[in-house]
This record gives sequence, C-alpha cells and structure tokens, in this order.
Amino acid sequence: MENNEMKDGVGIIEKGAKAIKKEAFLNNKDITSIVIPDSVTEIGESAFAGCSNLTSVIIPDSVTKIGWRAFKGCTGLTSITIPDSVTSIQDDAFFGCTGLTSIVVEEGNKKYDSRNNCNAIIETVKNRLVIGFSASVIPTSVTEIGYRAFAGCNLTSITIPASVTEIGDYAFSGCTGQTSIVIPESVTTIKSGTFYRCQVTSVAIPNSVTEIEGDAFIYSGLTSITIPESVKNIGYQAFSSCEGLKSVSILAPVNKLINTFSSCQGLETVTLGAGIKKIDDAFYDCPALKVINVPAKKVDYYKSRLPQELHDKIVELPPVKKAKK
Repeated sequence: MENNEMKDGVGIIEKGAKAIKKEAFLNNKDITSIVIPDSVTEIGESAFAGCSNLTSVIIPDSVTKIGWRAFKGCTGLTSITIPDSVTSIQDDAFFGCTGLTSIVVEEGNKKYDSRNNCNAIIETVKNRLVIGFSASVIPTSVTEIGYRAFAGCNLTSITIPASVTEIGDYAFSGCTGQTSIVIPESVTTIKSGTFYRCQVTSVAIPNSVTEIEGDAFIYSGLTSITIPESVKNIGYQAFSSCEGLKSVSILAPVNKLINTFSSCQGLETVTLGAGIKKIDDAFYDCPALKVINVPAKKVDYYKSRLPQELHDKIVELPPVKKAKK
C-alpha cells in the first residue's frame, strides 16, 4: 500500500498525495474508515474494492475523479456524499455496495446531481441516471437510465417514469428482489443485457418497443413473456437460458429468431404470430416444450421453418373472428 498506512482500522493516506493508487486497499477486510487528505484529486481503480468492513468515507472537495470499481463490494457503506468538485465517476464505482441507503451529491456540482432527494446520481445535462440503489427513486425529469445503473441491486420496488426514453445496456443486470417491471411506452429499444441475470419474473413490454437486442433477458427469472406486434427485431439469444420461462407469445412478425429461447429448460408453450421469416435454433435444448401454437392455415409455413423434431408439437389455432362493424 504505497503512501498509505493502517492504524486501528483507519486507512490513512499520506499527506500531500495527489491520488489514491489503483488497488491501494484492495480486499482489505481490516479497514473500517478512511482519512483522505484534501490534496487528493483522484481515487484510483479498485482503490477500496472488496473492503467489506469499510463503513465510513468522507470524500474531500479536492477530488475530481472516482475511478472504475473504486468502492466495489464495500457492503458496509450506508451513505456517500459526492462533493461538488467531482466531474468524473467511472463505471461500477459503487457496484455491489448493497448496504447503501443514502447517496447525496452536493449542491453546486456542475456535472452530477441527486435531485428531489432521489438517492441516485444523475448526470445533470443529459438527465441520465448513472448510479442507482435499492432506495433510489427515479425522478420524472430523468430521460435515460445509464449503463449498469442498477446492476446488482436488491430492488424491492422501482418505477420507471414515462419521461425515460432509453434504458442502457445491462441497466438492471443481476438485480434481485423485484418480481415485476413495467417498461413505459416512451421506450423503443430493450438493449443488450438490460435484464441479464435479473431475477424479475415479469416484464411488461409496451407496444412502443420495436427492437429487443441480443442477450436482453438471458439467464433472467422470467416465467412468461408476451412480445407485442410492434417488435420487428429480436437479437441473438435474447431470452436464452431462462430456466423458469414456461410460456412465450410472439405476436410480432419479427424478421428472425436465432437461438432466441435456446436452453430454456422449462419452456412448455409457444405461440407464434403470422409471418416470422426465419427461425434458427430458436428452441434448441428446450426439453419440456409441448406445444407450438400457430395461426390458422400457417402449419406448413412453420413446418418449413422449424426443425422436423418439433413438427408434431405444432398446433393450428382456429381462425380469428373479425369484429363486426
């Protein structure tokens, strides 16, 4: 620990130091608090990562940069104040800080804010929420949820307001606690890994969504999913390895299904809409699959696209009656 020392559980940074070096206290289980002198301008990558007994940190207003994974896995931290001097908070700076109940950005910070006591860090100009926690409330002024913003959080309740138009890659990856999420109709794309390994069992996809990118729900806790007619593209392995997924309804005439539901071990029932153009290993390694419902007069159409071993599972649905004028 160059330029650093420990005394009675307190990490002490050498006076005059300009930076806390990369991995300075990495995985140190003895440190409970840290004294950072006001000469420090940068907290380096993984500087305190894995310091699970660290309970107290005061970041001085000399600090301008908090590095990648700087406080990752500091489960003992319950509150953090970001001074007005900070202009850069890198990805996963507070990832896995599951004990956090309060985060505040000091007024006067020109890059970030925690408006409306939201318990989150928001990039002010872009209205992008970049770091959230279990206690966060997404303000109605936020238009974007950033990359990995809620990754690894134990969410018990989260509401995505209608102001949000973009949800970033892996935004809710690894989340636990939450059983359902409603995506607002302002969102048009569900991005790569958004719900990767998220334990959510139900996600409502609105008619505004036109694309679901690859790996969007891979390894998630979904038990059923309905893909609306608005969706035109579904990426590679978007729902792969969702072992609890039992039923799927694809109402949209999507361009292709490539390994889309592969290794969904519990998948029993699939309902396909008309006009899905290409199907390639979409239901590979789905041993529980019993029924593939297809529209009236579309049996031959789907037999030409599904592998022969699935042909006996195809069930033709009755024609849809047109509503009387």
